[in-house]
Amino acid sequence: MRTEQIADILDDMGSLLEIKGENPFKCRAYHNAADSLRGVVGDISALVADGSLTELPGIGASTFAKIAQLATSGHCTEFEALRREVPPGLLDLLRIPGMGAKRIKLLRESLGISGVADLKKAAEKGAIAGIKGFGAKTQAKILEGLEFLDKAGTRMLQSTALRLAEPILAAASEHPDVLRASICGSLRRRAETIGDLDILVSTDHPRRVLDDLADRSEVVSILAHGDTKLSVRLSEGAQCDIRAVTDEQFPFALSYFTGSKAHNIAMRKRAIALGLKLSEYGLVADDGTPTPCRDEAEIYKALGLEFVPPEMREDSGEFALAEAGKMPELIELKDLRGTFHCHTDYSDGANTLEQMAQAAMDRGWEYLGIADHSRSAAYAGGLSVEKLHKQWDEIDKLNASFGSKFRLFKGIECDILADGSMDYPDEILRRFDYVVASIHSSFGQDRAAQTARLIRAAENPYVTMLGHPTGRLLLARPGYDVDLEAVIHACARTGTMIEINASPYRLDLDTDGTRFARHCDVMISINPDAHSIAGLDDVYYGVGVARRAGLEPKDVLNVSGSKDILNLIKRKPPTL
Repeated sequence: MRTEQIADILDDMGSLLEIKGENPFKCRAYHNAADSLRGVVGDISALVADGSLTELPGIGASTFAKIAQLATSGHCTEFEALRREVPPGLLDLLRIPGMGAKRIKLLRESLGISGVADLKKAAEKGAIAGIKGFGAKTQAKILEGLEFLDKAGTRMLQSTALRLAEPILAAASEHPDVLRASICGSLRRRAETIGDLDILVSTDHPRRVLDDLADRSEVVSILAHGDTKLSVRLSEGAQCDIRAVTDEQFPFALSYFTGSKAHNIAMRKRAIALGLKLSEYGLVADDGTPTPCRDEAEIYKALGLEFVPPEMREDSGEFALAEAGKMPELIELKDLRGTFHCHTDYSDGANTLEQMAQAAMDRGWEYLGIADHSRSAAYAGGLSVEKLHKQWDEIDKLNASFGSKFRLFKGIECDILADGSMDYPDEILRRFDYVVASIHSSFGQDRAAQTARLIRAAENPYVTMLGHPTGRLLLARPGYDVDLEAVIHACARTGTMIEINASPYRLDLDTDGTRFARHCDVMISINPDAHSIAGLDDVYYGVGVARRAGLEPKDVLNVSGSKDILNLIKRKPPTL
Protein backbone atom coordinates (compact mmCIF):
# COMPACT_ATOMS: atom_id res chain seq x y z
CA MET A 1 0.00 0.00 0.00
CA ARG A 2 1.31 3.49 -0.91
CA THR A 3 2.18 6.13 1.68
CA GLU A 4 -0.61 8.43 0.49
CA GLN A 5 -3.21 5.67 0.85
CA ILE A 6 -2.04 4.90 4.39
CA ALA A 7 -2.22 8.60 5.32
CA ASP A 8 -5.78 8.75 3.97
CA ILE A 9 -6.75 5.75 6.12
CA LEU A 10 -5.27 7.39 9.24
CA ASP A 11 -7.33 10.50 8.46
CA ASP A 12 -10.42 8.32 8.05
CA MET A 13 -9.73 6.65 11.40
CA GLY A 14 -9.54 10.04 13.10
CA SER A 15 -12.79 11.13 11.48
CA LEU A 16 -14.59 7.88 12.34
CA LEU A 17 -13.54 8.27 15.97
CA GLU A 18 -14.84 11.87 15.95
CA ILE A 19 -18.17 10.70 14.56
CA LYS A 20 -18.31 8.13 17.37
CA GLY A 21 -17.67 10.90 19.90
CA GLU A 22 -14.27 9.66 21.09
CA ASN A 23 -11.66 11.77 22.89
CA PRO A 24 -10.79 14.78 20.65
CA PHE A 25 -7.07 14.41 21.41
CA LYS A 26 -7.11 10.80 20.24
CA CYS A 27 -8.91 11.83 17.04
CA ARG A 28 -6.49 14.68 16.40
CA ALA A 29 -3.54 12.32 16.90
CA TYR A 30 -4.58 10.30 13.85
CA HIS A 31 -4.89 13.44 11.72
CA ASN A 32 -1.46 14.64 12.91
CA ALA A 33 0.08 11.27 12.08
CA ALA A 34 -1.47 11.42 8.61
CA ASP A 35 -0.01 14.89 8.05
CA SER A 36 3.45 13.69 9.11
CA LEU A 37 3.22 10.65 6.88
CA ARG A 38 2.41 12.79 3.83
CA GLY A 39 5.79 14.47 4.24
CA VAL A 40 7.66 11.17 3.97
CA VAL A 41 10.03 10.70 1.05
CA GLY A 42 11.05 7.16 0.16
CA ASP A 43 9.68 3.63 0.14
CA ILE A 44 7.20 3.18 2.99
CA SER A 45 8.04 -0.52 3.37
CA ALA A 46 11.73 0.26 3.92
CA LEU A 47 10.88 2.96 6.47
CA VAL A 48 8.64 0.51 8.32
CA ALA A 49 11.36 -2.14 8.27
CA ASP A 50 14.01 0.11 9.83
CA GLY A 51 11.58 1.72 12.28
CA SER A 52 12.57 5.27 11.33
CA LEU A 53 8.94 6.39 11.01
CA THR A 54 8.73 6.64 14.80
CA GLU A 55 11.09 9.62 14.61
CA LEU A 56 8.36 11.65 12.88
CA PRO A 57 6.14 13.92 15.00
CA GLY A 58 2.83 12.29 15.90
CA ILE A 59 3.86 8.71 15.11
CA GLY A 60 4.22 6.72 18.31
CA ALA A 61 4.39 2.98 18.86
CA SER A 62 0.62 2.43 18.53
CA THR A 63 0.26 4.41 15.30
CA PHE A 64 3.43 2.85 13.90
CA ALA A 65 1.96 -0.62 14.44
CA LYS A 66 -1.10 0.32 12.38
CA ILE A 67 1.05 1.84 9.61
CA ALA A 68 3.20 -1.30 9.55
CA GLN A 69 0.12 -3.50 9.28
CA LEU A 70 -1.22 -1.42 6.38
CA ALA A 71 2.15 -1.28 4.59
CA THR A 72 2.72 -5.03 4.78
CA SER A 73 -0.78 -6.46 4.41
CA GLY A 74 -2.97 -3.65 3.10
CA HIS A 75 -5.30 -4.13 6.09
CA CYS A 76 -5.69 -2.66 9.57
CA THR A 77 -7.72 -4.54 12.17
CA GLU A 78 -8.76 -1.41 14.08
CA PHE A 79 -9.79 0.47 10.91
CA GLU A 80 -11.93 -2.44 9.76
CA ALA A 81 -13.58 -2.61 13.20
CA LEU A 82 -14.35 1.12 13.08
CA ARG A 83 -15.92 0.76 9.65
CA ARG A 84 -18.21 -1.94 10.99
CA GLU A 85 -19.29 0.33 13.87
CA VAL A 86 -19.91 3.48 11.82
CA PRO A 87 -21.95 3.50 8.57
CA PRO A 88 -19.37 3.88 5.75
CA GLY A 89 -21.52 6.50 4.02
CA LEU A 90 -20.84 8.96 6.84
CA LEU A 91 -17.25 9.40 5.67
CA ASP A 92 -18.59 10.62 2.32
CA LEU A 93 -20.30 13.47 4.16
CA LEU A 94 -16.89 14.88 5.12
CA ARG A 95 -16.39 15.84 1.46
CA ILE A 96 -19.27 18.30 1.73
CA PRO A 97 -18.08 21.86 2.49
CA GLY A 98 -18.87 22.83 6.08
CA MET A 99 -19.60 19.28 7.23
CA GLY A 100 -17.26 18.28 10.04
CA ALA A 101 -17.34 15.16 12.17
CA LYS A 102 -19.23 16.88 15.02
CA ARG A 103 -22.07 17.92 12.72
CA ILE A 104 -22.20 14.48 11.16
CA LYS A 105 -22.44 12.90 14.61
CA LEU A 106 -25.33 15.22 15.53
CA LEU A 107 -27.18 14.51 12.27
CA ARG A 108 -26.75 10.80 12.77
CA GLU A 109 -28.11 10.97 16.32
CA SER A 110 -30.97 13.36 15.47
CA LEU A 111 -32.15 12.12 12.07
CA GLY A 112 -30.50 8.73 11.63
CA ILE A 113 -28.56 9.99 8.61
CA SER A 114 -26.12 7.40 7.28
CA GLY A 115 -24.99 8.83 3.94
CA VAL A 116 -25.28 11.43 1.19
CA ALA A 117 -28.72 10.29 0.01
CA ASP A 118 -30.18 10.57 3.53
CA LEU A 119 -28.65 14.01 4.00
CA LYS A 120 -30.01 15.32 0.71
CA LYS A 121 -33.50 14.03 1.46
CA ALA A 122 -33.48 15.59 4.94
CA ALA A 123 -32.21 18.95 3.66
CA GLU A 124 -34.77 19.09 0.85
CA LYS A 125 -37.56 18.36 3.35
CA GLY A 126 -36.31 21.11 5.67
CA ALA A 127 -35.65 18.68 8.52
CA ILE A 128 -32.10 19.89 9.17
CA ALA A 129 -33.12 23.48 9.89
CA GLY A 130 -34.98 22.35 13.00
CA ILE A 131 -31.97 20.76 14.67
CA LYS A 132 -30.33 22.84 17.39
CA GLY A 133 -27.10 24.36 16.12
CA PHE A 134 -28.06 24.20 12.44
CA GLY A 135 -30.87 26.49 11.22
CA ALA A 136 -32.13 27.48 7.77
CA LYS A 137 -28.88 29.14 6.70
CA THR A 138 -26.79 26.05 7.48
CA GLN A 139 -29.34 23.85 5.73
CA ALA A 140 -29.06 26.01 2.60
CA LYS A 141 -25.25 25.75 2.79
CA ILE A 142 -25.52 21.96 3.01
CA LEU A 143 -27.67 21.89 -0.13
CA GLU A 144 -25.09 24.07 -1.90
CA GLY A 145 -22.37 21.69 -0.72
CA LEU A 146 -24.27 18.68 -2.03
CA GLU A 147 -24.59 20.37 -5.41
CA PHE A 148 -20.84 21.09 -5.40
CA LEU A 149 -20.09 17.47 -4.53
CA ASP A 150 -22.34 16.26 -7.33
CA LYS A 151 -20.54 18.47 -9.86
CA ALA A 152 -17.15 17.22 -8.67
CA GLY A 153 -18.34 13.69 -9.45
CA THR A 154 -15.55 11.30 -10.38
CA ARG A 155 -13.02 13.96 -11.33
CA MET A 156 -9.59 13.80 -9.74
CA LEU A 157 -6.82 16.19 -8.87
CA GLN A 158 -4.08 16.74 -11.41
CA SER A 159 -1.57 15.17 -8.99
CA THR A 160 -3.68 12.01 -8.69
CA ALA A 161 -4.06 11.79 -12.46
CA LEU A 162 -0.30 12.13 -12.98
CA ARG A 163 0.45 9.48 -10.37
CA LEU A 164 -1.91 7.04 -12.10
CA ALA A 165 -0.90 7.88 -15.67
CA GLU A 166 2.88 7.96 -15.34
CA PRO A 167 3.47 4.19 -14.83
CA ILE A 168 1.33 3.42 -17.90
CA LEU A 169 3.12 6.08 -19.95
CA ALA A 170 6.52 4.76 -18.82
CA ALA A 171 5.56 1.21 -19.78
CA ALA A 172 4.34 2.40 -23.19
CA SER A 173 7.46 4.49 -23.80
CA GLU A 174 9.76 1.57 -22.92
CA HIS A 175 7.87 -0.97 -25.04
CA PRO A 176 10.12 -2.18 -27.90
CA ASP A 177 7.35 -1.74 -30.47
CA VAL A 178 6.44 1.83 -29.48
CA LEU A 179 8.00 4.68 -31.46
CA ARG A 180 6.45 7.64 -29.59
CA ALA A 181 4.17 7.97 -26.58
CA SER A 182 2.49 10.87 -24.83
CA ILE A 183 -0.16 11.80 -22.31
CA CYS A 184 -3.06 13.63 -24.00
CA GLY A 185 -6.34 15.21 -22.93
CA SER A 186 -6.91 17.62 -20.07
CA LEU A 187 -3.90 16.25 -18.18
CA ARG A 188 -1.58 17.37 -20.97
CA ARG A 189 -3.29 20.77 -20.89
CA ARG A 190 -2.67 20.75 -17.12
CA ALA A 191 -6.28 21.42 -16.22
CA GLU A 192 -7.14 21.88 -12.54
CA THR A 193 -9.05 18.61 -12.31
CA ILE A 194 -9.10 15.61 -14.61
CA GLY A 195 -11.80 13.19 -15.75
CA ASP A 196 -10.49 10.26 -17.81
CA LEU A 197 -6.83 9.67 -18.65
CA ASP A 198 -5.68 9.59 -22.28
CA ILE A 199 -2.45 8.08 -23.60
CA LEU A 200 -1.36 7.93 -27.24
CA VAL A 201 1.28 5.68 -28.79
CA SER A 202 2.65 5.29 -32.30
CA THR A 203 3.55 1.79 -33.41
CA ASP A 204 3.55 -0.64 -36.32
CA HIS A 205 2.19 -3.37 -34.03
CA PRO A 206 -0.80 -1.86 -32.25
CA ARG A 207 -2.46 -5.07 -31.06
CA ARG A 208 0.73 -6.41 -29.51
CA VAL A 209 1.37 -3.14 -27.67
CA LEU A 210 -2.20 -2.88 -26.36
CA ASP A 211 -2.20 -6.54 -25.28
CA ASP A 212 0.95 -5.96 -23.23
CA LEU A 213 -0.38 -2.76 -21.65
CA ALA A 214 -3.63 -4.54 -20.76
CA ASP A 215 -1.56 -7.00 -18.69
CA ARG A 216 -0.03 -4.27 -16.52
CA SER A 217 -0.46 -4.65 -12.76
CA GLU A 218 -1.99 -1.15 -12.58
CA VAL A 219 -4.99 -2.35 -14.62
CA VAL A 220 -7.88 -3.35 -12.39
CA SER A 221 -10.28 -4.25 -15.20
CA ILE A 222 -10.57 -4.02 -18.99
CA LEU A 223 -13.53 -1.99 -20.23
CA ALA A 224 -12.91 -2.38 -23.98
CA HIS A 225 -10.12 -3.90 -26.05
CA GLY A 226 -9.87 -3.39 -29.80
CA ASP A 227 -7.07 -3.38 -32.35
CA THR A 228 -6.23 0.32 -31.92
CA LYS A 229 -7.86 1.36 -28.63
CA LEU A 230 -7.75 -0.04 -25.11
CA SER A 231 -9.93 1.27 -22.27
CA VAL A 232 -9.06 0.13 -18.77
CA ARG A 233 -10.03 0.87 -15.20
CA LEU A 234 -7.10 1.77 -12.95
CA SER A 235 -7.03 1.93 -9.17
CA GLU A 236 -9.17 4.63 -7.53
CA GLY A 237 -11.76 4.15 -10.28
CA ALA A 238 -9.94 6.13 -12.97
CA GLN A 239 -10.56 5.24 -16.61
CA CYS A 240 -7.59 5.30 -18.97
CA ASP A 241 -7.98 5.22 -22.76
CA ILE A 242 -4.90 4.14 -24.70
CA ARG A 243 -4.90 4.70 -28.46
CA ALA A 244 -2.43 3.33 -31.00
CA VAL A 245 -1.77 5.07 -34.34
CA THR A 246 0.89 5.00 -37.04
CA ASP A 247 3.87 7.27 -36.60
CA GLU A 248 2.68 9.42 -39.54
CA GLN A 249 -0.65 9.95 -37.78
CA PHE A 250 0.89 10.59 -34.37
CA PRO A 251 1.24 14.44 -34.52
CA PHE A 252 -2.34 14.83 -35.75
CA ALA A 253 -3.76 12.41 -33.19
CA LEU A 254 -1.70 14.05 -30.43
CA SER A 255 -3.11 17.47 -31.32
CA TYR A 256 -6.68 16.16 -31.62
CA PHE A 257 -6.76 14.10 -28.41
CA THR A 258 -5.05 16.86 -26.43
CA GLY A 259 -7.92 19.22 -27.21
CA SER A 260 -9.61 21.23 -25.97
CA LYS A 261 -12.78 20.66 -27.98
CA ALA A 262 -13.14 24.41 -28.57
CA HIS A 263 -9.53 24.68 -29.72
CA ASN A 264 -9.96 21.72 -32.09
CA ILE A 265 -13.09 23.23 -33.65
CA ALA A 266 -11.25 26.50 -34.27
CA MET A 267 -8.32 24.60 -35.81
CA ARG A 268 -10.61 22.69 -38.19
CA LYS A 269 -12.40 25.89 -39.22
CA ARG A 270 -9.07 27.53 -39.98
CA ALA A 271 -8.02 24.54 -42.07
CA ILE A 272 -11.27 24.69 -44.07
CA ALA A 273 -10.71 28.39 -44.76
CA LEU A 274 -7.34 27.42 -46.26
CA GLY A 275 -8.84 24.67 -48.44
CA LEU A 276 -7.66 21.90 -46.13
CA LYS A 277 -9.23 19.23 -43.97
CA LEU A 278 -7.75 18.56 -40.51
CA SER A 279 -8.55 15.45 -38.48
CA GLU A 280 -6.85 13.09 -36.05
CA TYR A 281 -5.57 11.17 -39.08
CA GLY A 282 -3.89 13.95 -41.01
CA LEU A 283 -4.08 17.22 -42.94
CA VAL A 284 -5.21 16.93 -46.56
CA ALA A 285 -6.11 19.35 -49.35
CA ASP A 286 -9.52 19.34 -51.03
CA ASP A 287 -8.01 17.29 -53.87
CA GLY A 288 -6.81 14.65 -51.39
CA THR A 289 -3.14 15.67 -51.34
CA PRO A 290 -1.75 15.09 -47.81
CA THR A 291 0.43 17.56 -45.95
CA PRO A 292 2.85 15.46 -43.90
CA CYS A 293 3.82 16.90 -40.50
CA ARG A 294 6.50 15.47 -38.24
CA ASP A 295 5.22 17.17 -35.09
CA GLU A 296 2.51 19.51 -33.82
CA ALA A 297 4.56 22.62 -34.60
CA GLU A 298 4.43 21.73 -38.30
CA ILE A 299 0.63 21.42 -38.14
CA TYR A 300 0.33 24.94 -36.73
CA LYS A 301 2.84 26.22 -39.30
CA ALA A 302 0.80 24.67 -42.13
CA LEU A 303 -2.20 26.65 -40.85
CA GLY A 304 -0.23 29.90 -40.71
CA LEU A 305 0.08 29.84 -36.93
CA GLU A 306 2.84 29.96 -34.37
CA PHE A 307 2.96 26.85 -32.17
CA VAL A 308 0.44 26.95 -29.31
CA PRO A 309 1.60 25.12 -26.15
CA PRO A 310 -0.91 22.54 -24.85
CA GLU A 311 -1.67 24.58 -21.71
CA MET A 312 -3.07 27.45 -23.80
CA ARG A 313 -5.33 25.41 -26.08
CA GLU A 314 -8.69 26.58 -24.72
CA ASP A 315 -9.79 28.98 -27.52
CA SER A 316 -9.37 31.88 -25.10
CA GLY A 317 -7.31 34.27 -27.20
CA GLU A 318 -4.44 32.03 -28.27
CA PHE A 319 -5.33 32.14 -31.99
CA ALA A 320 -4.96 35.92 -32.25
CA LEU A 321 -1.54 35.66 -30.62
CA ALA A 322 -0.45 32.69 -32.76
CA GLU A 323 -1.59 34.37 -35.99
CA ALA A 324 0.33 37.55 -35.13
CA GLY A 325 3.43 35.60 -34.11
CA LYS A 326 3.13 36.95 -30.56
CA MET A 327 2.78 33.79 -28.49
CA PRO A 328 4.33 34.38 -25.05
CA GLU A 329 7.57 32.65 -24.10
CA LEU A 330 5.89 30.75 -21.29
CA ILE A 331 7.53 30.28 -17.93
CA GLU A 332 9.09 26.86 -17.31
CA LEU A 333 9.86 24.98 -14.12
CA LYS A 334 13.59 25.44 -14.65
CA ASP A 335 13.13 29.24 -14.54
CA LEU A 336 12.38 29.21 -10.80
CA ARG A 337 15.35 30.21 -8.63
CA GLY A 338 13.57 29.65 -5.33
CA THR A 339 10.14 29.84 -3.76
CA PHE A 340 8.14 31.20 -0.82
CA HIS A 341 5.36 30.08 1.57
CA CYS A 342 6.97 26.98 3.04
CA HIS A 343 6.17 25.51 6.47
CA THR A 344 8.47 23.76 8.93
CA ASP A 345 8.10 21.81 12.15
CA TYR A 346 7.92 25.14 13.96
CA SER A 347 4.20 25.02 13.04
CA ASP A 348 2.51 22.18 11.14
CA GLY A 349 5.29 21.17 8.76
CA ALA A 350 7.00 17.78 8.88
CA ASN A 351 10.62 18.91 8.43
CA THR A 352 13.13 21.18 10.12
CA LEU A 353 14.45 24.48 8.78
CA GLU A 354 17.76 22.85 7.92
CA GLN A 355 16.09 19.93 6.14
CA MET A 356 13.90 22.26 4.07
CA ALA A 357 16.91 24.41 3.18
CA GLN A 358 18.95 21.39 2.10
CA ALA A 359 16.04 20.11 0.00
CA ALA A 360 15.80 23.50 -1.72
CA MET A 361 19.54 23.43 -2.45
CA ASP A 362 19.19 19.88 -3.80
CA ARG A 363 16.70 21.30 -6.31
CA GLY A 364 19.22 23.89 -7.44
CA TRP A 365 17.43 26.82 -5.80
CA GLU A 366 19.20 29.87 -4.40
CA TYR A 367 16.74 30.69 -1.62
CA LEU A 368 13.67 29.52 0.26
CA GLY A 369 11.03 31.65 1.96
CA ILE A 370 9.86 30.20 5.27
CA ALA A 371 6.26 31.05 6.20
CA ASP A 372 4.96 29.16 9.21
CA HIS A 373 1.50 29.87 10.61
CA SER A 374 0.80 32.92 12.75
CA ARG A 375 -0.34 32.84 16.37
CA SER A 376 -4.14 32.69 15.80
CA ALA A 377 -3.74 29.39 13.93
CA ALA A 378 -3.52 27.40 17.16
CA TYR A 379 -4.79 24.29 15.33
CA ALA A 380 -1.63 24.43 13.18
CA GLY A 381 0.87 25.31 15.90
CA GLY A 382 0.85 29.02 15.08
CA LEU A 383 3.93 30.88 16.26
CA SER A 384 3.92 33.02 19.38
CA VAL A 385 6.19 36.07 19.37
CA GLU A 386 8.63 34.13 21.56
CA LYS A 387 8.69 31.26 19.08
CA LEU A 388 9.21 33.72 16.22
CA HIS A 389 12.38 35.03 17.86
CA LYS A 390 13.63 31.47 18.28
CA GLN A 391 13.02 30.73 14.59
CA TRP A 392 14.68 33.98 13.50
CA ASP A 393 17.78 33.11 15.54
CA GLU A 394 17.98 29.68 13.93
CA ILE A 395 17.57 31.16 10.45
CA ASP A 396 20.38 33.65 11.15
CA LYS A 397 22.69 30.81 12.21
CA LEU A 398 21.83 28.71 9.18
CA ASN A 399 22.31 31.64 6.79
CA ALA A 400 25.73 32.30 8.33
CA SER A 401 26.68 28.69 7.62
CA PHE A 402 25.37 28.83 4.04
CA GLY A 403 27.41 31.90 3.13
CA SER A 404 26.62 33.29 -0.31
CA LYS A 405 25.43 30.01 -1.85
CA PHE A 406 21.95 29.98 -0.30
CA ARG A 407 19.59 32.04 1.84
CA LEU A 408 16.55 31.39 4.00
CA PHE A 409 14.09 34.30 4.17
CA LYS A 410 12.22 35.07 7.38
CA GLY A 411 8.55 35.07 6.50
CA ILE A 412 5.17 34.27 7.98
CA GLU A 413 1.79 33.14 6.73
CA CYS A 414 -0.10 35.74 8.72
CA ASP A 415 -3.80 35.20 9.31
CA ILE A 416 -6.10 37.92 8.00
CA LEU A 417 -8.53 38.32 10.88
CA ALA A 418 -12.28 38.74 10.40
CA ASP A 419 -12.06 42.54 10.14
CA GLY A 420 -9.10 42.50 7.73
CA SER A 421 -6.50 43.34 10.36
CA MET A 422 -3.36 41.24 10.69
CA ASP A 423 -2.57 38.63 13.33
CA TYR A 424 0.54 40.51 14.53
CA PRO A 425 1.02 44.23 15.13
CA ASP A 426 3.04 46.30 12.67
CA GLU A 427 6.08 46.36 14.95
CA ILE A 428 6.34 42.57 14.50
CA LEU A 429 5.36 42.49 10.81
CA ARG A 430 8.04 45.01 9.84
CA ARG A 431 10.74 42.63 11.07
CA PHE A 432 9.96 39.88 8.57
CA ASP A 433 11.68 39.71 5.19
CA TYR A 434 8.24 39.13 3.68
CA VAL A 435 4.65 38.46 4.76
CA VAL A 436 2.06 36.19 3.12
CA ALA A 437 -1.43 37.24 4.26
CA SER A 438 -4.06 34.49 4.14
CA ILE A 439 -7.60 33.81 5.31
CA HIS A 440 -8.10 30.70 7.45
CA SER A 441 -11.34 31.58 9.27
CA SER A 442 -14.73 33.30 8.88
CA PHE A 443 -15.25 31.84 5.41
CA GLY A 444 -18.98 32.60 5.60
CA GLN A 445 -18.73 36.40 5.44
CA ASP A 446 -20.78 37.99 2.66
CA ARG A 447 -19.22 39.22 -0.58
CA ALA A 448 -18.82 42.84 0.51
CA ALA A 449 -17.24 41.95 3.86
CA GLN A 450 -14.90 39.32 2.42
CA THR A 451 -13.78 41.66 -0.36
CA ALA A 452 -13.18 44.54 2.07
CA ARG A 453 -11.25 42.15 4.32
CA LEU A 454 -8.81 41.16 1.57
CA ILE A 455 -8.45 44.74 0.33
CA ARG A 456 -7.60 45.93 3.84
CA ALA A 457 -4.92 43.23 4.02
CA ALA A 458 -3.51 44.32 0.65
CA GLU A 459 -3.37 47.89 1.92
CA ASN A 460 -1.23 46.92 4.91
CA PRO A 461 2.27 48.28 4.16
CA TYR A 462 3.93 45.14 5.53
CA VAL A 463 1.97 42.57 3.51
CA THR A 464 4.10 41.35 0.61
CA MET A 465 1.58 39.03 -1.01
CA LEU A 466 -1.87 37.51 -0.58
CA GLY A 467 -1.98 33.75 -0.08
CA HIS A 468 -4.57 31.40 -1.64
CA PRO A 469 -6.87 34.40 -2.20
CA THR A 470 -10.15 32.56 -2.85
CA GLY A 471 -9.75 29.85 -0.19
CA ARG A 472 -10.99 27.05 -2.41
CA LEU A 473 -10.06 23.39 -2.05
CA LEU A 474 -10.46 21.57 -5.36
CA LEU A 475 -13.17 18.88 -5.33
CA ALA A 476 -13.73 19.62 -1.63
CA ARG A 477 -14.67 23.24 -0.97
CA PRO A 478 -15.65 26.16 -3.22
CA GLY A 479 -13.94 29.47 -2.65
CA TYR A 480 -15.55 32.07 -0.44
CA ASP A 481 -17.73 34.76 -1.98
CA VAL A 482 -15.35 37.56 -3.01
CA ASP A 483 -15.03 40.17 -5.76
CA LEU A 484 -11.65 38.92 -6.93
CA GLU A 485 -11.25 41.59 -9.60
CA ALA A 486 -11.66 44.32 -6.96
CA VAL A 487 -9.04 42.60 -4.79
CA ILE A 488 -6.63 42.34 -7.73
CA HIS A 489 -7.14 46.02 -8.55
CA ALA A 490 -6.31 46.81 -4.90
CA CYS A 491 -3.13 44.74 -5.18
CA ALA A 492 -2.16 46.64 -8.33
CA ARG A 493 -2.75 49.95 -6.55
CA THR A 494 -0.76 49.02 -3.44
CA GLY A 495 2.06 47.01 -5.01
CA THR A 496 0.93 43.81 -3.30
CA MET A 497 1.80 40.54 -4.99
CA ILE A 498 -0.48 37.50 -5.20
CA GLU A 499 0.57 33.90 -5.01
CA ILE A 500 -0.42 31.02 -7.17
CA ASN A 501 -0.75 28.53 -4.35
CA ALA A 502 0.66 25.52 -6.17
CA SER A 503 -0.71 22.85 -3.86
CA PRO A 504 -2.64 20.53 -6.19
CA TYR A 505 -5.49 20.74 -3.68
CA ARG A 506 -5.74 24.52 -4.20
CA LEU A 507 -4.25 25.99 -7.43
CA ASP A 508 -5.34 29.39 -6.15
CA LEU A 509 -5.16 31.84 -7.96
CA ASP A 510 -6.75 29.90 -10.80
CA THR A 511 -6.04 30.44 -14.50
CA ASP A 512 -8.59 33.23 -15.01
CA GLY A 513 -7.54 35.05 -11.85
CA THR A 514 -3.87 34.78 -12.81
CA ARG A 515 -4.59 36.08 -16.30
CA PHE A 516 -6.45 39.08 -14.86
CA ALA A 517 -3.63 39.76 -12.38
CA ARG A 518 -1.16 39.79 -15.27
CA HIS A 519 -3.44 42.20 -17.14
CA CYS A 520 -3.33 44.49 -14.07
CA ASP A 521 0.49 44.21 -13.78
CA VAL A 522 0.31 42.42 -10.43
CA MET A 523 3.43 40.37 -9.75
CA ILE A 524 2.80 36.65 -9.22
CA SER A 525 4.74 34.36 -6.88
CA ILE A 526 4.54 30.61 -7.51
CA ASN A 527 4.49 29.08 -4.02
CA PRO A 528 4.11 25.41 -3.05
CA ASP A 529 2.56 25.93 0.41
CA ALA A 530 4.92 23.09 1.26
CA HIS A 531 4.44 21.30 4.58
CA SER A 532 7.25 18.83 3.85
CA ILE A 533 10.28 18.31 1.64
CA ALA A 534 8.11 16.46 -0.89
CA GLY A 535 5.71 19.42 -0.97
CA LEU A 536 8.39 21.65 -2.50
CA ASP A 537 7.87 19.85 -5.80
CA ASP A 538 4.29 21.12 -5.98
CA VAL A 539 5.66 24.25 -7.69
CA TYR A 540 5.25 22.11 -10.83
CA TYR A 541 1.47 22.51 -10.60
CA GLY A 542 1.76 26.25 -10.04
CA VAL A 543 3.89 26.59 -13.15
CA GLY A 544 1.08 24.81 -15.01
CA VAL A 545 -1.43 27.45 -13.87
CA ALA A 546 0.98 30.21 -14.87
CA ARG A 547 1.46 28.69 -18.33
CA ARG A 548 -2.29 28.31 -18.84
CA ALA A 549 -2.61 32.02 -18.02
CA GLY A 550 0.12 32.96 -20.51
CA LEU A 551 2.70 34.09 -17.95
CA GLU A 552 6.28 34.71 -18.99
CA PRO A 553 9.27 34.68 -16.62
CA LYS A 554 9.10 38.47 -16.24
CA ASP A 555 5.62 38.12 -14.69
CA VAL A 556 6.82 35.86 -11.86
CA LEU A 557 8.63 36.94 -8.71
CA ASN A 558 10.66 33.84 -8.05
CA VAL A 559 12.54 33.72 -11.34
CA SER A 560 14.76 36.39 -9.77
CA GLY A 561 18.07 35.35 -8.25
CA SER A 562 19.07 35.76 -4.64
CA LYS A 563 20.89 39.05 -5.32
CA ASP A 564 17.74 40.78 -6.57
CA ILE A 565 14.96 39.04 -4.70
CA LEU A 566 15.28 40.83 -1.36
CA ASN A 567 14.69 44.21 -3.00
CA LEU A 568 11.59 42.80 -4.70
CA ILE A 569 10.04 41.41 -1.53
CA LYS A 570 10.89 44.41 0.65
CA ARG A 571 7.86 45.95 2.32
CA LYS A 572 5.86 48.58 0.48
CA PRO A 573 6.26 52.27 1.28
CA PRO A 574 4.38 53.03 4.54
CA THR A 575 2.60 55.90 2.76
CA LEU A 576 0.37 53.45 0.85
